[in-house]
Amino acid sequence: MSRILIVEDESIIRSALKRLLERHDYQVSEAGSVDDALALDPQRFDLVISDLRLPGEPGTALIDAAAPVPVLIMTSYASMRSAVDALKQGALDYIAKPFDHDELLETVAKALESSASRSATPTASAQATTQTMIGSCSAMQVVYTRIRKTAPADVTVLIQGESGTGKELVARAIHQQSRRARAPLICVNCAAIPETLIESELFGHEKGAFTGASAARTGLVEAADGGTLFLDEIGELPLDAQARLLRVLQEGEIRKIGSVETRHVDVRLIAATHRDLRALSKTGEFRLDLYYRLNVMQIDLPPLRERDDDILTLADVLLDGACQRHERRGLKLSRAARREIRDYLWPGNVRELENALERGVILAEGHLIHPDDLGLNPSPAARPAQPTSQPPHGNSAAAESISEEDLSLEDYFQHFVLEHQDQMSETELAQKLGISRKCLWERRQRLGIPRKKSARSRATG
Repeated sequence: MSRILIVEDESIIRSALKRLLERHDYQVSEAGSVDDALALDPQRFDLVISDLRLPGEPGTALIDAAAPVPVLIMTSYASMRSAVDALKQGALDYIAKPFDHDELLETVAKALESSASRSATPTASAQATTQTMIGSCSAMQVVYTRIRKTAPADVTVLIQGESGTGKELVARAIHQQSRRARAPLICVNCAAIPETLIESELFGHEKGAFTGASAARTGLVEAADGGTLFLDEIGELPLDAQARLLRVLQEGEIRKIGSVETRHVDVRLIAATHRDLRALSKTGEFRLDLYYRLNVMQIDLPPLRERDDDILTLADVLLDGACQRHERRGLKLSRAARREIRDYLWPGNVRELENALERGVILAEGHLIHPDDLGLNPSPAARPAQPTSQPPHGNSAAAESISEEDLSLEDYFQHFVLEHQDQMSETELAQKLGISRKCLWERRQRLGIPRKKSARSRATG
Protein backbone atom coordinates (compact mmCIF):
# COMPACT_ATOMS: atom_id res chain seq x y z
CA MET A 1 0.00 0.00 0.00
CA SER A 2 1.49 3.37 -1.04
CA ARG A 3 2.04 5.93 1.72
CA ILE A 4 1.08 9.55 1.01
CA LEU A 5 1.71 12.66 3.12
CA ILE A 6 -0.82 15.51 2.72
CA VAL A 7 0.42 18.96 3.77
CA GLU A 8 -2.51 21.42 3.87
CA ASP A 9 -3.39 24.04 6.48
CA GLU A 10 -7.14 24.03 5.77
CA SER A 11 -8.55 21.08 7.70
CA ILE A 12 -11.66 20.73 5.50
CA ILE A 13 -9.61 20.32 2.32
CA ARG A 14 -7.10 18.09 4.09
CA SER A 15 -9.83 15.77 5.41
CA ALA A 16 -11.65 15.57 2.08
CA LEU A 17 -8.45 14.70 0.27
CA LYS A 18 -7.55 12.10 2.87
CA ARG A 19 -10.96 10.41 2.57
CA LEU A 20 -10.71 10.36 -1.23
CA LEU A 21 -7.26 8.74 -1.21
CA GLU A 22 -8.10 6.26 1.52
CA ARG A 23 -11.14 5.11 -0.48
CA HIS A 24 -8.64 4.14 -3.18
CA ASP A 25 -6.45 2.11 -0.84
CA TYR A 26 -3.73 4.66 -0.08
CA GLN A 27 -2.27 5.02 3.42
CA VAL A 28 -2.48 8.73 4.27
CA SER A 29 -0.84 10.94 6.92
CA GLU A 30 -1.54 14.64 7.47
CA ALA A 31 0.39 17.79 8.32
CA GLY A 32 -0.67 21.43 8.54
CA SER A 33 2.66 23.09 7.73
CA VAL A 34 6.15 22.44 6.41
CA ASP A 35 7.47 22.12 9.98
CA ASP A 36 4.80 19.53 10.82
CA ALA A 37 5.66 17.63 7.65
CA LEU A 38 9.39 17.63 8.45
CA ALA A 39 8.59 16.21 11.87
CA LEU A 40 6.96 13.23 10.14
CA ASP A 41 10.08 12.70 7.95
CA PRO A 42 8.68 13.08 4.40
CA GLN A 43 11.31 10.71 3.02
CA ARG A 44 9.47 7.81 4.69
CA PHE A 45 6.56 8.31 2.30
CA ASP A 46 6.08 7.36 -1.35
CA LEU A 47 4.54 10.72 -2.29
CA VAL A 48 4.03 14.18 -0.77
CA ILE A 49 1.04 16.33 -1.74
CA SER A 50 1.48 19.86 -0.44
CA ASP A 51 -0.41 23.11 -0.73
CA LEU A 52 1.71 25.92 -2.14
CA ARG A 53 0.69 28.56 0.42
CA LEU A 54 1.20 27.39 4.01
CA PRO A 55 1.80 29.07 7.34
CA GLY A 56 5.52 29.75 7.54
CA GLU A 57 7.50 28.24 4.66
CA PRO A 58 5.79 27.54 1.31
CA GLY A 59 5.09 24.00 0.14
CA THR A 60 7.99 24.17 -2.33
CA ALA A 61 10.36 23.96 0.66
CA LEU A 62 9.47 20.27 0.82
CA ILE A 63 10.80 19.54 -2.68
CA ASP A 64 14.42 19.31 -1.50
CA ALA A 65 13.57 18.10 2.00
CA ALA A 66 11.58 15.12 0.68
CA ALA A 67 13.92 14.19 -2.19
CA PRO A 68 14.00 11.67 -3.78
CA VAL A 69 10.32 11.33 -2.84
CA PRO A 70 8.24 13.20 -5.48
CA VAL A 71 6.20 16.24 -4.45
CA LEU A 72 2.88 17.33 -5.97
CA ILE A 73 2.01 20.99 -5.37
CA MET A 74 -1.62 22.10 -4.92
CA THR A 75 -2.51 25.60 -6.06
CA SER A 76 -5.57 27.56 -7.14
CA TYR A 77 -6.44 28.26 -10.76
CA ALA A 78 -5.62 31.91 -10.11
CA SER A 79 -2.02 31.01 -9.21
CA MET A 80 -0.95 29.15 -12.35
CA ARG A 81 2.28 31.17 -12.56
CA SER A 82 3.18 29.91 -9.08
CA ALA A 83 2.49 26.34 -10.24
CA VAL A 84 4.88 26.76 -13.15
CA ASP A 85 7.52 28.14 -10.76
CA ALA A 86 7.03 25.10 -8.54
CA LEU A 87 7.66 22.80 -11.49
CA LYS A 88 10.86 24.68 -12.25
CA GLN A 89 11.98 24.16 -8.65
CA GLY A 90 11.59 20.40 -9.02
CA ALA A 91 7.97 19.58 -8.19
CA LEU A 92 6.86 16.52 -10.13
CA ASP A 93 3.48 18.03 -11.05
CA TYR A 94 0.77 20.31 -9.72
CA ILE A 95 -2.90 19.91 -8.82
CA ALA A 96 -5.25 22.82 -9.45
CA LYS A 97 -7.85 23.63 -6.77
CA PRO A 98 -10.74 23.02 -6.68
CA PHE A 99 -9.50 19.66 -7.89
CA ASP A 100 -11.36 17.17 -10.06
CA HIS A 101 -11.38 13.77 -8.31
CA ASP A 102 -10.60 11.69 -11.39
CA GLU A 103 -7.78 13.93 -12.55
CA LEU A 104 -6.31 14.08 -9.05
CA LEU A 105 -6.34 10.29 -8.68
CA GLU A 106 -4.78 9.90 -12.12
CA THR A 107 -2.05 12.42 -11.27
CA VAL A 108 -1.33 10.63 -7.99
CA ALA A 109 -1.16 7.24 -9.74
CA LYS A 110 1.26 8.60 -12.34
CA ALA A 111 3.43 10.19 -9.67
CA LEU A 112 3.67 6.93 -7.72
CA GLU A 113 4.41 4.98 -10.88
CA SER A 114 7.15 7.45 -11.79
CA SER A 115 8.62 7.17 -8.30
CA ALA A 116 8.60 3.37 -8.48
CA SER A 117 10.36 3.36 -11.84
CA ARG A 118 13.08 5.69 -10.52
CA SER A 119 13.69 3.62 -7.41
CA ALA A 120 14.04 0.44 -9.45
CA THR A 121 17.52 -0.52 -10.71
CA PRO A 122 17.07 -1.76 -14.27
CA THR A 123 19.91 -3.19 -16.26
CA ALA A 124 21.84 -0.99 -18.67
CA SER A 125 20.03 -2.51 -21.65
CA ALA A 126 16.64 -1.87 -20.09
CA GLN A 127 17.66 1.73 -19.40
CA ALA A 128 18.65 2.18 -23.03
CA THR A 129 15.21 1.05 -24.14
CA THR A 130 13.21 3.16 -21.71
CA GLN A 131 15.16 6.27 -22.71
CA THR A 132 13.70 6.07 -26.20
CA MET A 133 10.44 4.14 -25.95
CA ILE A 134 7.30 4.63 -23.87
CA GLY A 135 4.69 2.04 -22.96
CA SER A 136 4.11 -0.82 -20.58
CA CYS A 137 1.23 -2.77 -22.16
CA SER A 138 1.69 -6.49 -22.78
CA ALA A 139 2.28 -6.02 -26.53
CA MET A 140 5.12 -3.55 -25.85
CA GLN A 141 6.61 -5.84 -23.23
CA VAL A 142 6.96 -8.45 -25.97
CA VAL A 143 8.72 -5.83 -28.14
CA TYR A 144 11.13 -4.92 -25.31
CA THR A 145 11.96 -8.58 -24.70
CA ARG A 146 12.61 -9.14 -28.40
CA ILE A 147 14.86 -6.07 -28.55
CA ARG A 148 16.82 -7.20 -25.49
CA LYS A 149 17.40 -10.69 -26.91
CA THR A 150 18.04 -9.57 -30.48
CA ALA A 151 20.38 -6.61 -29.95
CA PRO A 152 23.53 -8.54 -28.88
CA ALA A 153 23.04 -11.26 -31.53
CA ASP A 154 24.24 -9.07 -34.45
CA VAL A 155 21.71 -10.56 -36.88
CA THR A 156 19.58 -8.84 -39.50
CA VAL A 157 16.26 -7.57 -38.12
CA LEU A 158 12.98 -6.83 -39.89
CA ILE A 159 10.66 -4.44 -38.04
CA GLN A 160 7.05 -4.50 -39.18
CA GLY A 161 4.36 -2.05 -38.17
CA GLU A 162 2.01 0.62 -39.41
CA SER A 163 3.27 4.07 -40.28
CA GLY A 164 3.83 6.17 -37.18
CA THR A 165 4.28 3.33 -34.68
CA GLY A 166 7.93 4.12 -33.92
CA LYS A 167 9.94 1.70 -36.04
CA GLU A 168 12.99 3.96 -36.03
CA LEU A 169 12.90 4.06 -32.22
CA VAL A 170 13.12 0.26 -32.18
CA ALA A 171 16.07 0.37 -34.58
CA ARG A 172 17.85 2.90 -32.38
CA ALA A 173 17.19 0.81 -29.25
CA ILE A 174 18.67 -2.27 -30.95
CA HIS A 175 21.74 -0.33 -32.03
CA GLN A 176 22.25 1.23 -28.58
CA GLN A 177 22.13 -2.17 -26.90
CA SER A 178 24.37 -3.89 -29.44
CA ARG A 179 28.14 -4.27 -29.54
CA ARG A 180 28.13 -1.67 -32.32
CA ALA A 181 26.74 1.09 -30.10
CA ARG A 182 29.91 3.21 -30.40
CA ALA A 183 29.88 2.94 -34.20
CA PRO A 184 27.57 4.99 -36.46
CA LEU A 185 23.87 4.33 -36.98
CA ILE A 186 22.91 5.44 -40.50
CA CYS A 187 19.17 5.88 -41.08
CA VAL A 188 17.76 5.93 -44.62
CA ASN A 189 14.15 6.36 -45.71
CA CYS A 190 13.99 4.45 -48.98
CA ALA A 191 10.69 6.10 -49.92
CA ALA A 192 12.22 9.59 -49.67
CA ILE A 193 14.98 9.07 -52.26
CA PRO A 194 14.15 9.20 -56.01
CA GLU A 195 14.43 5.81 -57.72
CA THR A 196 17.12 7.16 -60.08
CA LEU A 197 19.35 8.13 -57.16
CA ILE A 198 18.76 5.36 -54.63
CA GLU A 199 21.62 3.11 -55.80
CA SER A 200 24.08 6.00 -55.85
CA GLU A 201 22.96 7.10 -52.36
CA LEU A 202 23.27 3.61 -50.90
CA PHE A 203 26.35 2.24 -52.68
CA GLY A 204 28.20 5.34 -53.89
CA HIS A 205 29.62 6.13 -57.32
CA GLU A 206 32.89 6.91 -59.06
CA LYS A 207 33.64 10.19 -60.81
CA GLY A 208 32.08 10.21 -64.28
CA ALA A 209 29.93 7.12 -63.61
CA PHE A 210 26.91 9.00 -64.97
CA THR A 211 25.93 12.49 -66.07
CA GLY A 212 26.41 14.87 -63.17
CA ALA A 213 28.81 12.61 -61.26
CA SER A 214 31.54 15.25 -61.07
CA ALA A 215 33.27 13.61 -58.10
CA ALA A 216 33.48 10.21 -56.44
CA ARG A 217 31.03 9.67 -53.60
CA THR A 218 30.92 7.25 -50.68
CA GLY A 219 27.57 5.49 -50.26
CA LEU A 220 25.56 5.22 -47.05
CA VAL A 221 26.24 1.48 -46.74
CA GLU A 222 29.97 2.16 -46.66
CA ALA A 223 29.43 5.06 -44.25
CA ALA A 224 27.81 2.58 -41.84
CA ASP A 225 30.85 0.26 -41.93
CA GLY A 226 31.38 -1.15 -38.45
CA GLY A 227 27.96 0.10 -37.34
CA THR A 228 24.30 -0.29 -38.21
CA LEU A 229 22.35 0.61 -41.34
CA PHE A 230 18.63 1.22 -40.85
CA LEU A 231 16.58 1.07 -44.06
CA ASP A 232 13.08 2.38 -43.40
CA GLU A 233 10.28 1.57 -45.87
CA ILE A 234 12.44 -1.07 -47.51
CA GLY A 235 9.40 -2.26 -49.48
CA GLU A 236 9.87 0.83 -51.70
CA LEU A 237 13.40 -0.21 -52.75
CA PRO A 238 13.72 -0.76 -56.55
CA LEU A 239 14.56 -4.27 -57.74
CA ASP A 240 18.07 -3.33 -58.98
CA ALA A 241 18.94 -1.89 -55.59
CA GLN A 242 17.47 -5.00 -53.94
CA ALA A 243 19.93 -7.17 -55.89
CA ARG A 244 22.87 -5.04 -54.73
CA LEU A 245 21.64 -5.12 -51.14
CA LEU A 246 21.32 -8.90 -51.28
CA ARG A 247 25.03 -9.14 -52.16
CA VAL A 248 25.90 -6.95 -49.18
CA LEU A 249 24.00 -9.35 -46.90
CA GLN A 250 25.39 -12.52 -48.50
CA GLU A 251 29.02 -11.56 -49.15
CA GLY A 252 29.56 -8.38 -47.12
CA GLU A 253 30.71 -6.62 -50.30
CA ILE A 254 29.74 -3.45 -52.14
CA ARG A 255 30.74 -2.08 -55.52
CA LYS A 256 30.29 1.58 -56.33
CA ILE A 257 28.45 2.53 -59.51
CA GLY A 258 31.05 2.84 -62.29
CA SER A 259 33.68 0.85 -60.39
CA VAL A 260 35.10 -2.61 -61.12
CA GLU A 261 36.45 -3.05 -57.61
CA THR A 262 34.58 -4.42 -54.64
CA ARG A 263 35.05 -3.39 -51.07
CA HIS A 264 34.34 -5.41 -47.94
CA VAL A 265 32.02 -3.83 -45.35
CA ASP A 266 30.93 -4.96 -41.91
CA VAL A 267 27.40 -3.66 -41.53
CA ARG A 268 24.45 -4.82 -39.48
CA LEU A 269 21.21 -4.23 -41.36
CA ILE A 270 17.91 -3.36 -39.72
CA ALA A 271 14.99 -2.95 -42.11
CA ALA A 272 11.47 -1.68 -41.51
CA THR A 273 8.27 -1.64 -43.52
CA HIS A 274 4.53 -1.19 -43.17
CA ARG A 275 3.95 -3.43 -46.21
CA ASP A 276 3.63 -7.22 -46.49
CA LEU A 277 6.95 -8.18 -48.13
CA ARG A 278 5.92 -11.79 -48.65
CA ALA A 279 2.83 -10.66 -50.55
CA LEU A 280 4.97 -8.25 -52.58
CA SER A 281 7.32 -11.10 -53.47
CA LYS A 282 4.41 -13.03 -55.00
CA THR A 283 3.68 -10.13 -57.35
CA GLY A 284 7.34 -9.71 -58.27
CA GLU A 285 7.72 -6.34 -56.49
CA PHE A 286 10.13 -7.66 -53.88
CA ARG A 287 12.79 -10.35 -54.13
CA LEU A 288 11.87 -13.43 -52.14
CA ASP A 289 15.52 -14.30 -51.49
CA LEU A 290 16.08 -10.83 -50.04
CA TYR A 291 12.98 -11.21 -47.85
CA TYR A 292 14.40 -14.41 -46.36
CA ARG A 293 17.75 -12.70 -45.75
CA LEU A 294 16.05 -9.79 -44.01
CA ASN A 295 13.67 -11.82 -41.91
CA VAL A 296 16.22 -13.51 -39.64
CA MET A 297 14.56 -11.86 -36.65
CA GLN A 298 11.19 -10.11 -36.90
CA ILE A 299 9.76 -7.54 -34.48
CA ASP A 300 6.11 -6.61 -34.86
CA LEU A 301 5.12 -3.21 -33.50
CA PRO A 302 1.50 -2.96 -32.34
CA PRO A 303 -0.63 -0.06 -33.62
CA LEU A 304 -1.62 2.56 -31.06
CA ARG A 305 -5.27 1.45 -31.07
CA GLU A 306 -4.15 -1.89 -29.60
CA ARG A 307 -2.22 -0.19 -26.79
CA ASP A 308 -5.13 1.08 -24.68
CA ASP A 309 -3.09 1.06 -21.47
CA ASP A 310 -0.37 3.23 -23.03
CA ILE A 311 -2.33 5.86 -24.94
CA LEU A 312 -2.81 8.34 -22.09
CA THR A 313 0.72 7.76 -20.78
CA LEU A 314 2.10 8.55 -24.23
CA ALA A 315 -0.18 11.57 -24.48
CA ASP A 316 1.14 13.00 -21.20
CA VAL A 317 4.78 12.57 -22.24
CA LEU A 318 4.21 14.04 -25.71
CA LEU A 319 2.16 16.89 -24.25
CA ASP A 320 4.98 17.77 -21.88
CA GLY A 321 7.39 17.95 -24.82
CA ALA A 322 5.01 20.13 -26.85
CA CYS A 323 4.50 22.47 -23.87
CA GLN A 324 8.27 22.90 -23.55
CA ARG A 325 8.72 23.58 -27.27
CA HIS A 326 6.00 26.23 -27.29
CA GLU A 327 6.81 27.61 -23.83
CA ARG A 328 3.34 26.85 -22.47
CA ARG A 329 4.20 24.87 -19.36
CA GLY A 330 1.34 23.85 -17.12
CA LEU A 331 -1.20 22.99 -19.83
CA LYS A 332 -3.34 19.95 -19.05
CA LEU A 333 -5.78 17.78 -20.98
CA SER A 334 -9.40 18.13 -19.88
CA ARG A 335 -11.30 15.00 -18.90
CA ALA A 336 -13.27 15.18 -22.15
CA ALA A 337 -10.03 15.49 -24.15
CA ARG A 338 -8.55 12.50 -22.35
CA ARG A 339 -11.68 10.48 -23.14
CA GLU A 340 -11.46 11.46 -26.79
CA ILE A 341 -7.78 10.53 -26.95
CA ARG A 342 -8.49 7.18 -25.28
CA ASP A 343 -11.44 6.31 -27.56
CA TYR A 344 -10.03 7.53 -30.89
CA LEU A 345 -8.63 4.81 -33.19
CA TRP A 346 -5.46 6.70 -34.24
CA PRO A 347 -4.98 5.58 -37.86
CA GLY A 348 -1.77 7.65 -37.88
CA ASN A 349 -0.61 6.07 -34.61
CA VAL A 350 1.90 7.85 -32.34
CA ARG A 351 2.80 10.39 -35.04
CA GLU A 352 -0.85 11.44 -35.31
CA LEU A 353 -1.16 11.64 -31.52
CA GLU A 354 1.90 13.88 -31.35
CA ASN A 355 0.51 16.17 -34.05
CA ALA A 356 -2.88 16.41 -32.31
CA LEU A 357 -1.25 17.40 -29.03
CA GLU A 358 0.90 19.96 -30.83
CA ARG A 359 -2.28 21.52 -32.21
CA GLY A 360 -3.86 21.44 -28.77
CA VAL A 361 -0.95 23.30 -27.18
CA ILE A 362 -1.05 25.98 -29.88
CA LEU A 363 -4.83 26.45 -29.86
CA ALA A 364 -5.67 26.11 -26.15
CA GLU A 365 -6.85 29.41 -24.70
CA GLY A 366 -6.96 28.55 -21.01
CA HIS A 367 -5.05 26.13 -18.83
CA LEU A 368 -6.89 23.10 -20.26
CA ILE A 369 -6.81 21.53 -23.72
CA HIS A 370 -10.32 20.61 -24.91
CA PRO A 371 -11.38 18.19 -27.69
CA ASP A 372 -11.97 21.09 -30.10
CA ASP A 373 -8.33 22.10 -29.69
CA LEU A 374 -7.08 18.63 -30.71
CA GLY A 375 -8.86 18.81 -34.08
CA LEU A 376 -9.52 15.09 -34.39
CA ASN A 377 -11.90 13.95 -37.11
CA PRO A 378 -14.04 11.03 -35.92
CA SER A 379 -13.34 7.94 -37.99
CA PRO A 380 -16.23 5.83 -39.35
CA ALA A 381 -14.58 2.89 -37.59
CA ALA A 382 -14.17 4.69 -34.28
CA ARG A 383 -14.89 2.85 -31.07
CA PRO A 384 -18.58 3.03 -30.23
CA ALA A 385 -19.17 5.83 -27.76
CA GLN A 386 -21.26 5.32 -24.70
CA PRO A 387 -24.67 6.99 -25.15
CA THR A 388 -25.02 10.24 -23.25
CA SER A 389 -28.19 11.98 -22.26
CA GLN A 390 -28.84 15.17 -24.20
CA PRO A 391 -30.15 18.01 -22.03
CA PRO A 392 -33.51 19.35 -23.25
CA HIS A 393 -33.11 22.78 -24.79
CA GLY A 394 -36.02 24.36 -23.01
CA ASN A 395 -36.14 22.52 -19.72
CA SER A 396 -33.54 23.76 -17.26
CA ALA A 397 -35.05 21.72 -14.41
CA ALA A 398 -34.51 18.51 -16.38
CA ALA A 399 -31.04 19.65 -17.32
CA GLU A 400 -30.11 20.14 -13.67
CA SER A 401 -30.87 16.49 -12.97
CA ILE A 402 -28.13 15.36 -15.35
CA SER A 403 -24.86 14.54 -13.67
CA GLU A 404 -22.11 16.72 -15.13
CA GLU A 405 -19.62 13.87 -14.73
CA ASP A 406 -21.60 11.86 -17.28
CA LEU A 407 -21.73 14.64 -19.86
CA SER A 408 -19.41 15.02 -22.83
CA LEU A 409 -17.77 18.40 -23.32
CA GLU A 410 -20.38 19.46 -25.87
CA ASP A 411 -23.22 18.24 -23.64
CA TYR A 412 -21.80 20.15 -20.70
CA PHE A 413 -21.44 23.29 -22.84
CA GLN A 414 -25.11 23.10 -23.87
CA HIS A 415 -26.21 22.37 -20.32
CA PHE A 416 -24.23 25.25 -18.84
CA VAL A 417 -25.19 27.85 -21.46
CA LEU A 418 -28.91 26.99 -21.38
CA GLU A 419 -28.96 27.09 -17.60
CA HIS A 420 -27.08 30.36 -17.10
CA GLN A 421 -27.52 32.49 -20.21
CA ASP A 422 -30.53 34.34 -18.75
CA GLN A 423 -28.53 35.49 -15.73
CA MET A 424 -25.05 36.00 -17.27
CA SER A 425 -23.61 38.16 -20.02
CA GLU A 426 -21.69 36.58 -22.89
CA THR A 427 -18.44 37.73 -21.29
CA GLU A 428 -19.36 36.09 -17.97
CA LEU A 429 -20.38 32.86 -19.70
CA ALA A 430 -17.09 32.73 -21.61
CA GLN A 431 -15.08 33.36 -18.45
CA LYS A 432 -16.90 30.63 -16.53
CA LEU A 433 -16.35 28.16 -19.39
CA GLY A 434 -12.68 29.16 -19.71
CA ILE A 435 -12.98 30.15 -23.38
CA SER A 436 -13.00 33.38 -25.40
CA ARG A 437 -16.18 35.20 -26.50
CA LYS A 438 -15.32 34.30 -30.10
CA CYS A 439 -15.06 30.60 -29.21
CA LEU A 440 -18.36 30.86 -27.31
CA TRP A 441 -20.07 32.37 -30.35
CA GLU A 442 -18.60 29.72 -32.69
CA ARG A 443 -19.80 26.86 -30.46
CA ARG A 444 -23.24 28.42 -30.22
CA GLN A 445 -23.42 28.46 -34.02
CA ARG A 446 -22.20 24.89 -34.37
CA LEU A 447 -24.53 23.48 -31.73
CA GLY A 448 -27.52 25.60 -32.73
CA ILE A 449 -27.93 27.36 -29.37
CA PRO A 450 -29.52 30.77 -30.00
CA ARG A 451 -28.28 33.73 -28.02
CA LYS A 452 -31.01 35.05 -25.71
CA LYS A 453 -31.38 38.59 -24.47
CA SER A 454 -30.72 39.08 -20.80
CA ALA A 455 -33.51 40.01 -18.40
CA ARG A 456 -32.00 43.47 -18.08
CA SER A 457 -31.98 43.97 -21.86
CA ARG A 458 -35.66 42.97 -22.16
CA ALA A 459 -36.61 45.29 -19.38
CA THR A 460 -34.98 48.30 -20.97
CA GLY A 461 -35.88 47.33 -24.55
